[in-house]
Amino acid sequence: MPKLRWEEKEFKILKGFFYEPTILSNVSKGMPAYDEEVFGPVAPIITFDSVDEAIKIANDTRYGLGASIWTKDEELAKSLIPRIEAGNVYINTVVRGNPKLPFGGIKKSGYGREFGEYGIKEFVNIKSVVIQ
Repeated sequence: MPKLRWEEKEFKILKGFFYEPTILSNVSKGMPAYDEEVFGPVAPIITFDSVDEAIKIANDTRYGLGASIWTKDEELAKSLIPRIEAGNVYINTVVRGNPKLPFGGIKKSGYGREFGEYGIKEFVNIKSVVIQ
């Protein structure tokens, strides 16, 4: 069973483009980790009291690239998928691209898809012709 290692320390800016894996606790609305898209090895922890509240928090953003649902209850996870406003939903794994699957966001995370058959169609110009 994996264990969470916790070390509370001062944040340092390192040279180059490296960012240490980071868990942010006590994240709430109004903080950049809540209001913006978070990329990199960063896990903002946002607590909730019910499934409905979790869905509300997940959708309370102008972005919608991907969502990750972590649960032992597969039926619950499947029931939540249509309620999540994201272009990609992953169950018990992290958001990542797969060249065989369409990948892309909704809202301000972009329009259209890349990868997969839908991704190829993004680069095709379809022409309608009518001759009478």
